[in-house]
Amino acid sequence: MKNLSIDVETYSSVNLAKSGVYRYCDCPDFEILLFGYSADGGPVQVVDLTAGEKLPDAVRTALTDATVTKWAFNAQFERVCLSRFLALPVGTYLDPASWRCTMVWAATLGLPLSLEGVGAVLGLEKQKLKEGKDLIRYFCTPSKTKNGDTLRHYPADAPDKWATFKAYNLRDVETEMAIQERLRKFPVPDSEWVNYHLDQQINDRGIMLDRKLVAQAIRCDEEFKRTHMEQARSVTGLENPNSPAQLKAWLAEKGVEAESLSKAAVMQMLEEADGEVELALSLRQELAKSSVKKYTAMETVVGSDDRARGLIQFYGANRTGRYAGRLVQVQNLPQNHLPDLEQVRSLIRNGDFSAVEMLYDSVPLVLSELIRTAFIPKPGCRFFVADFAAIEARVIAWIAGESWRQDVFAQGGDIYCASASQMFHVPVEKHGQNAHLRQKGKIAELALGYGGSVGALKAMGALNYGLTELELKPLVDAWRQSNPRICRFWWDVDTAAKTCIKERTATETHGIRFFYQSGMMFIVLPSGRKLTYVKPKMGTNRFGGESVTYEGVGEQKKWIRLESYGPKFVENIVQATARDILAEAMLRLDAAGYKIVMHVHDEAVIEAPAETSLEDICRVMGQAPTWANGLLLRADGYICDFYKKD
Repeated sequence: MKNLSIDVETYSSVNLAKSGVYRYCDCPDFEILLFGYSADGGPVQVVDLTAGEKLPDAVRTALTDATVTKWAFNAQFERVCLSRFLALPVGTYLDPASWRCTMVWAATLGLPLSLEGVGAVLGLEKQKLKEGKDLIRYFCTPSKTKNGDTLRHYPADAPDKWATFKAYNLRDVETEMAIQERLRKFPVPDSEWVNYHLDQQINDRGIMLDRKLVAQAIRCDEEFKRTHMEQARSVTGLENPNSPAQLKAWLAEKGVEAESLSKAAVMQMLEEADGEVELALSLRQELAKSSVKKYTAMETVVGSDDRARGLIQFYGANRTGRYAGRLVQVQNLPQNHLPDLEQVRSLIRNGDFSAVEMLYDSVPLVLSELIRTAFIPKPGCRFFVADFAAIEARVIAWIAGESWRQDVFAQGGDIYCASASQMFHVPVEKHGQNAHLRQKGKIAELALGYGGSVGALKAMGALNYGLTELELKPLVDAWRQSNPRICRFWWDVDTAAKTCIKERTATETHGIRFFYQSGMMFIVLPSGRKLTYVKPKMGTNRFGGESVTYEGVGEQKKWIRLESYGPKFVENIVQATARDILAEAMLRLDAAGYKIVMHVHDEAVIEAPAETSLEDICRVMGQAPTWANGLLLRADGYICDFYKKD
C-alpha cells in the first residue's frame, strides 16, 4: 500500500466548532463511529466500528507506517482523531510527516476551505451529500430533550438514517479522491508540504494557558457587570438599563434625544452631559467595553494537560497562503500598554478585584490588556519572542526598488521618521526634531502602501491622531511623490495582470511572473510559490473603468466574483512574500532546535529554557532566504514569563 484516503465520522459531547479537534478528542466519551477508506485508489470501504467491525490489519498498520501517504480533507481532524483511537498518550499525536491534506491543496488554488464548497466549484460528479449535516447533528452530537437533559442517538435508534450515514461517509472519501484527481495537474510543491508538517507539529505542541488567571478574569468580569448593572438600575430605575429602547426613553425624559447609543454617540453625549445622565451614560460605556469572549474561548479550548492546541490554521487565507487564527483568534489579541502589567496581573489572578477597581480607571480595559498574559511557558522555561521589523515595508521596497527606503533599512533607521522626512522635506527624529511629524509618517505608511487614499487614512484613524480633513489629500500626494517606484510597481502589476488575462500569455514585471493556464491566472512569487486566481476575466469597475475580476471566497464565505486591480494584487504579492519569509524562518528555527508554540503575524513565540540565547534566535530568524537577494531583514526580540507585547 502506498496511499490511503480516509474519512472518519465521530462522536463527542464536546462542541467541535468551539473547542477544536484536540479538546474534542480529549473528551472521555469521544469515539470513532465510521472509518471510510480507499487503499491505492481502490473501491471505498466503510468500517462500522459501532457494530464491532475492525480495521483490516493492513489499514491499521498503514496509519503508523511512514512510507504510506495518508490523505484526508482537513487531515488534521482525521490524524488527531486517529491518534486517540490508537490510544496514544495525551499530547502525543501521529507524525504528520506522512499525511497530506486535500483542503490545503484546494486552498493553494484559491478554492473554498470546505469539502462541499470545493466539490461545487469543481463541478464534481460525486459531491458531498447534502443531508450529511442533519445526520451529523443526529449521530455525532448530544441532543437536548424538552426537560433539558442530554440524549445521544445510536444506530439502533434509526437504522435507516444509519444506513444513509454510512453512504455519506463513503461519499466523502469518493469526493476527496475526486478532488485529488481534478487537481492533479497542479500539485502542491514539496516545500509547502514541509511547511504544512511544521505547522501541524506546532499545533500538536500547543501552548500552555494559565487556567487560574483565565478563571479569575471571567469571575472579575461577572462581578463587574453585576455591580455596574445594579448601579445603572439604581440611577435610571429601569428594569434593563442595557436595553437601547429603555435607555433612549429614559434619556428622552431627561431632555436628551438619542438617535443612537453607539460608542461614538455615547462619547459625544458625554461631552455635554452632567448629573445622573452623565453617570448612566458612563455606566453604559463601561459595560459596553466588558467582554471576556477570548477568556471563555481559552477555557473551552484548553486540554487536560493545560495546553491549548489548534490555534493556527495553515493556508487559512487562501488568497495569499497566510496563516489564520482559530478558536481563541490569536491574530487579533488586544495590545497591552499598562506599565505595571505584572502587578495588575497578580491582582486579578489572586482575586483582588476591589484593588483593581480602585487603582485603575477601567476594569474591562485591564482585563482586555491581560488577555495575552494568559499564555505562559511551561515550568522551567520562558518565552522568547522574535519578530520581523517592518516586514511588509521592507518587502515592498525591495521588490519595487525604492532605494531611499532600502537605505533607511540598511542604516537601521526608523521608516516612519524617514517617510515623514521624505514627505515634508525636514529632518524627523522619534524623540527629537519635528517629532510631531512621525505620527503622520506612520499613518501614511500603514494606510497608503497598497494604493490607499483619503478613505484609507480615515479607516486607519487619521482623524483621531490630530490630522484634519484638509490635510489628508496633501498627505496622500506627498507619500506618492516620495515613493514613485512603489506607485509604478502598482500599475506595472496592473498592466501585467490585464495583459496576461486578455492575451492569455505570460508576462513579467519586477521579477514577478504572471501566466494563464486551465482557466486560472497564476502569479509566481519571488519564492517560487504561486498565487492563484480562478476564472479571471476583464470587467468594468464601479467607476466605469476596466478591471480584473475572478472567482473566489468573498463576504460571508460565499463563492462569488471578486474585483481586483494593480495595488490590490501588489498587496497580495507583498503579504504572500512576507508569509513565505516567516515560513522559512520557522523552518530554520525548528532545525536549530527551537520549539515554536505559537506565531502571530510576523512573530514567532518560542518556549525554551531560561539560559537560551535570544540573540541567536533573532540571528536565525533574521536571515534572508536564498531567493531574496538584496532583501534587508531584521528580527528583534524579547524574553518574558508570560506572553505580552514588548
